Amino acid sequence: MANFTLPPVGYSYDALEPHIDARTMEIHHTKHHQAYTDGLNKAISSLGPEWQNKNDIIEILKNIESVPESARSAVNFHGGGYNNHTLFWNNMKKGGGGEPSGELANAIKGAFGSFNDFKDKFSKDTVAIQGSGWGWLVRNKNTNAVQFITMPNQTSPWTRWNKEKLVPLLGLDVWEHAYYLKYQNKRADYVAAWWNVVNWDEVKKRFDQA
Repeated sequence: MANFTLPPVGYSYDALEPHIDARTMEIHHTKHHQAYTDGLNKAISSLGPEWQNKNDIIEILKNIESVPESARSAVNFHGGGYNNHTLFWNNMKKGGGGEPSGELANAIKGAFGSFNDFKDKFSKDTVAIQGSGWGWLVRNKNTNAVQFITMPNQTSPWTRWNKEKLVPLLGLDVWEHAYYLKYQNKRADYVAAWWNVVNWDEVKKRFDQA
């Protein structure tokens, strides 16, 4: 039986103040992330034992086209939301921000020209997402280069694995529930503030593992 559980944030809800407020963090984690967890379990439980016994969400998302059509949309949405948010919490920390170093910094420079050029593209293109979605820095395993993509709703970059071998490194949630209590309709202000809490150590670890 599918039994995915809500992952912890790893820090207090007020740790990212003043950039991301404690109340938003609490609601985002305990209500929204919990809902994706519950929805994923429900979707998986509607399938046969071969799916109910799977406990690796990344492998499920990588092979989303193999999920029976009756539950594919729900697994894509809730499974993506489940994994996206786990990465999101880990990619932030108190006292974050600044710039990456080492091979990750070199990869960003090689792909975008400079860190500032990367930051500008990531920010502008993520702010411009119509409706709900995510901006992502990913590593393309086919080229070993990093690139920026946007994904709609909760669809994970992992779902493009079989075609593009994309590994998500750094993702930014621009669903309104991620920022509306503090920033209202000022999505660009939220994106600008978020750079102050990016956990580049975690992003670099994911880059090295990829």
